[in-house]
Amino acid sequence: MTEDLALTLQHTHGPLALVGVAGAIDMACAPALRSGALNVIAQGHPRLILDLAAVTFCDSSGFSALIGIMRCAQDAGGSLTLAAVPDRLARMLDLTGISTLMPSYPTAADALVAHTPAVP
Repeated sequence: MTEDLALTLQHTHGPLALVGVAGAIDMACAPALRSGALNVIAQGHPRLILDLAAVTFCDSSGFSALIGIMRCAQDAGGSLTLAAVPDRLARMLDLTGISTLMPSYPTAADALVAHTPAVP
């Protein structure tokens, strides 16, 4: 089921970054997702939002990559948030209880609003 995985840095603001993910997250592509996300964290953006609206498939290796990314973000003082999670992946996150550690929002815009501090 391998198809190219694309990561696109869509927005940054201080420690916050929104990264669009497109394609299948499978055994062949999960390492690229992990290394790309860890690169964004290393560039000073540990509060990471992954927009999964264009993800076509995610297997257990992709799921594992998301958990690894979450741990690395937490180690850097940040967090991992998901946006537009495909139904099948959302069910896997719920069944395993990971959804309580990795919040998700219906859209990337909703996730950005939730993570952008209010201006007084």
